[in-house]
Amino acid sequence: MMRASQVLPQLAVLLLFLLVSSSAASTLDDTCKSVSASNKDLAYDYCVKFFQACKGSATADKSGLAVIATKIVRAAAVSTGRRIATIKASQGDDRRIQGPLADCDELYSSAVDQLDAAARGISSGKFQDALTNLSAAADAPQTCEEGFRELGVSSPLADEDSKFSKECSIALAVTNTL
Repeated sequence: MMRASQVLPQLAVLLLFLLVSSSAASTLDDTCKSVSASNKDLAYDYCVKFFQACKGSATADKSGLAVIATKIVRAAAVSTGRRIATIKASQGDDRRIQGPLADCDELYSSAVDQLDAAARGISSGKFQDALTNLSAAADAPQTCEEGFRELGVSSPLADEDSKFSKECSIALAVTNTL
């Protein structure tokens, strides 16, 4: 049989863990409520699902969520860059699509660098620098889509551009609260 002196420290650790977990979950919940309230295109459920891509988001504070959001968006930019390379290889010499694809490739490559800088800015407390870099990265999908529209060509990246735009909006909204 365990003595009270043995049970109390274990009980205290368990209680502390539950409080910390509840507080972090509340931070994620509050953050996603705020994001969805400030941007009608971003539903609360979409925000929560977005953050579930990273297990650390369940225990992160707001600054941690901003870094996590930025890293998730960076991964999306890298993935879009890979998709662009695949499409470019499959399209041969069709200049009508190769030109906009090359522009999009450059835009998303720059976005990766801007998102790296944004994450560093958040981590070092330089939130305005982070917001500037996030805003620059957020321009990539719209500029990419404009290139296809100007040539009257259907964009093969419409889905990726739309998703990236939404994800950037989440990262911007969270970072803007810091």
